[in-house]
Amino acid sequence: MPALFICMLAVSACENSLSDIKKISSKEEDKPISRSTDVDVIYSDSAKVKAHMTAPVEIDYTDIPQPYREFTKGVKIIFYDEDLKVKGTIVSDYAIQRDKQNTIEFHKNVVASNSQGETFKSEELIYDQTAKKLFSTKPVQITMSNGNLMNGTGFNSNESLYPWHIDQATGTFPVSEKPPTLGQ
Repeated sequence: MPALFICMLAVSACENSLSDIKKISSKEEDKPISRSTDVDVIYSDSAKVKAHMTAPVEIDYTDIPQPYREFTKGVKIIFYDEDLKVKGTIVSDYAIQRDKQNTIEFHKNVVASNSQGETFKSEELIYDQTAKKLFSTKPVQITMSNGNLMNGTGFNSNESLYPWHIDQATGTFPVSEKPPTLGQ
């Protein structure tokens, strides 16, 4: 009888240990696989530079079913054309790159600019890397190259941020009271 009691105690101890291990391993599933500082990445396609990304910190969660990378201290991306001229930039205080969806979500103080001198500000901007499109459903403010401001809710464009479309647009634009004369 004492031997049976000891065996039952040992089996129940193993069961508790196994359940504890399962709890711990499920919590470990959300742990990052790596943490990098002073990140500097150049993206290219067919040996042509397309973008340059820098970030103070990158936390890598790529060893999970829905892998992602988190940029908790902000990120900056510069997009280039075929001649390596800057065609757009995006800076934000936080970003998350989702591998399976092939998207980068920029959050908090997002500022983007294009080669036409226009600046876009919002609290969110999504970059669909597959479609090479940028969009937002949040309020956005655009400062145009001439200084005019346009506000709206909802925005989309290509990765160069030109041409762009803004939904529910409002703004104040100066209008000349004097009609143009012929030849002008």
